Amino acid sequence: MSNREFLEVSASIEAPIAQIWEKWTQAAHVVNWNFAHESWCCPSATVEFNVGGKSNYRMEAKDGSMGFDLIATFEKIVPHQQIHSCLADGRKVEVNFQEQDDCVLVIQRFEPEHENPLELQQGGWQAILDQFKKYCQ
Repeated sequence: MSNREFLEVSASIEAPIAQIWEKWTQAAHVVNWNFAHESWCCPSATVEFNVGGKSNYRMEAKDGSMGFDLIATFEKIVPHQQIHSCLADGRKVEVNFQEQDDCVLVIQRFEPEHENPLELQQGGWQAILDQFKKYCQ
């Protein structure tokens, strides 16, 4: 990645890499874990999982008070190891999957936006990754 500033979140997940990869990359699974808090949901997701393909994850408050689309383009895919993408606003995201003894370490690095405090962004992305871990285990 470039000299840009990145935040990082990670989780150690006790599940086979093939299962983790599928649940990360398939829209049918994404809707089950892609939210930071139980008051939010991911009512829809589309994934065209190839380099140049796009993903669109709709994230909404369950009470309907707010929501947004998280749109990205896949820039690099190394099966079971790495995914690089670029969000619609130009920020870069990198996800690495490292197989360890009895688990997979998922490390996600992302460029922060400039509207919210860094701690809030890191906490939100970590909460989503924690939901993913819970969904996988």
